[in-house]
Amino acid sequence: MLRLRKYVLTQLLPSSSASVSPLHRFISAVSPNPSSFAVKDYLVATCGLTEAQALKASAKLTHLKSPSNPNAVLAFLADLGLSGADVAALVAKDPLFLCAGVDKTLAPVVAGLTGLGLSRSQIARLVLITGVPFRCRSIVSGLQYCLPLFGSSENLLRALNGGSSVLGSDLERVVKPNVAFLRECGLDACDIAKLYVLTQSPLKISTERIRAAAACAEGLLGAPRGSPMFRHALQAVAFLSEEKIAAKVELLKKAFMWTDAEVGIAVSKAPSLLRKSKESLQPRSDFLISEVGLEPAYIANRPIMLTYSLEGRLRPRYYVLRYLKENGILDHGRDYYCTLCISEKVFMDKFICPHKEAAPHLAEDYADACRGEVPARFRFA
Repeated sequence: MLRLRKYVLTQLLPSSSASVSPLHRFISAVSPNPSSFAVKDYLVATCGLTEAQALKASAKLTHLKSPSNPNAVLAFLADLGLSGADVAALVAKDPLFLCAGVDKTLAPVVAGLTGLGLSRSQIARLVLITGVPFRCRSIVSGLQYCLPLFGSSENLLRALNGGSSVLGSDLERVVKPNVAFLRECGLDACDIAKLYVLTQSPLKISTERIRAAAACAEGLLGAPRGSPMFRHALQAVAFLSEEKIAAKVELLKKAFMWTDAEVGIAVSKAPSLLRKSKESLQPRSDFLISEVGLEPAYIANRPIMLTYSLEGRLRPRYYVLRYLKENGILDHGRDYYCTLCISEKVFMDKFICPHKEAAPHLAEDYADACRGEVPARFRFA
């Protein structure tokens, strides 16, 4: 036990900050006397959490009466190569990780993942990425099943970095039937892999619901199975009830003065519009229709513009284009929509950099506009 305490201290406490007070709290926290074990102090002194983080995390660990299991978990994580900062981030996100059984759960998981070809450094990354699913032995079978979708463990780790929740779902009763159904819908391994890594993934809902979502994607959104847009449409409606979808359709009609047909066109081309809130859509409508002067039908046929940031792209690029046209620097044939679809680098190369002499302040004004400011030169009469 003394060796374990020393090991945990060496691995998790920065030597430069081992002051008397934190060290005293640590020694007190690992006291063999259960009645003296203070979870909050342990989280701060040993796990590296802030006072605020420790207060929040300790509420989930009120059943802990001894540091024995947390010490074993911390030693296990240190042996995997996790740094003190890594451990603090993990425990803050998932305090119950400290309650995982090392011999019964964590060690067998590592052994299983090693058997799948993951290195210890990759396993350490997986701990940080997944959190809760890692302390369930089913993660091994889940990864074994999904690895072929991604081609390699490295591809999988990069993709999972966004925080997929599918790894915590029931493989046999949920994930496999959903994958089989999506294959019937014409989705290949690449498309399914893209759905797998979503935080809100259609793969984790019941097969009954995913079938209903597929029918909605085809019927309401006009995205037939096997089409390039089907995956996006399915993703858009998978977590929406019929009532919510109907409400979103009415919101789009009201905000953009669209007809039923125009709503159908817009959502078939940009299904993600169904996940946008009124607070997100209305300012875009006010800007594009009232200020830019675009017709509702024009927007409906180019709905991708509604997925761009209002402050970061729609406004700044419009201001640049209008400034260049009104000052005779650019011909009036350039289409605003085309300037929205190009990358930031291409936009700079085409509309900012070539005009340094004619408009020396343009780059600065554009940068200000992207930060939400409206420079005097961009205030048009």
